[in-house]
Amino acid sequence: MMTPAKDGLDVGILVADIEASLAFYRDVLGLELVEVRPVSNGTMHRLRFGDSHFKVIDPSSPPPSGPIGINRQLGYRSIAFCITNLSQVCAELRRKGVEFEVEEKEARPGVRIAMVKDPDGNIVEFVERS
Repeated sequence: MMTPAKDGLDVGILVADIEASLAFYRDVLGLELVEVRPVSNGTMHRLRFGDSHFKVIDPSSPPPSGPIGINRQLGYRSIAFCITNLSQVCAELRRKGVEFEVEEKEARPGVRIAMVKDPDGNIVEFVERS
């Protein structure tokens, strides 16, 4: 059984347009850029959210993309950011012109969510627990 070394997960994604992805994750969502460095398959831009690192990789040879969506692909369906200010984040995203996949709503008692797509069509979920 694993024993966590920190309270967070590290996630890496390959992106089609690094500038669009950085504009979304860094500039729109507010993740902190902490490192840019070459990796075996391109250039990694390490962003921080709490104790988690979100690694956005600009591949040197982009692979073909497949279907993307909650019900149209195998593997990871979404990345979720657990936050304490869902309504404020949603209002700011709307102000910045971000289109919602799932509008802000109660998913179950005590849990509210909203979902958007990143520039590559990946689902980004925001979760607020009361």
